[in-house]
Amino acid sequence: MERCSIRQDDHVTDADAVSPDPASMRKQYRAEGLAESDLAATPVEQFARWFRQAATEGRLFEPNAMVVSTADAEGRPSSRTVLLKHFDEQGFVFYTNYGSRKARDLAENPYVSLLFPWHPMARQVIVTGLARRTGRDETAAYFRTRPHGSQLGAWASGQSSVIAGRDGLDAAYAELAARHPEGEQVPVPPHWGGFRVAPQAVEFWQGRENRLHDRLRYVAEADGNWRVERLSP
Repeated sequence: MERCSIRQDDHVTDADAVSPDPASMRKQYRAEGLAESDLAATPVEQFARWFRQAATEGRLFEPNAMVVSTADAEGRPSSRTVLLKHFDEQGFVFYTNYGSRKARDLAENPYVSLLFPWHPMARQVIVTGLARRTGRDETAAYFRTRPHGSQLGAWASGQSSVIAGRDGLDAAYAELAARHPEGEQVPVPPHWGGFRVAPQAVEFWQGRENRLHDRLRYVAEADGNWRVERLSP
């Protein structure tokens, strides 16, 4: 049998050998779709329906995980995955360090996009709107529900700041754990809190066969009502 060899200048890597071709990845989505007559009166009511289905029928891992996209004053975007912690007709709430990149972006440019990528159900929900900080009482009430370790973590981490290594972070956490042992109340960090995103538009995307997806979008009207429009896929 002839021996096959690979020269160093061929630049073939393990990744080249096993990496699949993204252009060849195709899935056929579901036949049933989303009609205007199926929609609830408000986007939050419709979101509640789909969220409940994602958490029960879909059994998705962390269906409250959403991609939060912000942009700074110069329009430079950034995205990250954050957990939704509350929603109602006033908006969608998440919590963060107010020194983080997303919080700094929102201080300069309050417009934000939230994307819920429920891939196993061939669904997406996209919320666009304005973010405002939650009140300190609301922030404190939520902070008290967090596990003790997560409360300490909010103090230990200077989120988005550059650090020398993991050891310093672990040492800061250990010092806090010694100062506030399990069962003892941890004060709410002044640099930590919530944002509520008041929706201006909410799109419900349902994957369909042949890439002819259903896209229905609620748009806020000046009178407080919602207009529903269908978008081409």
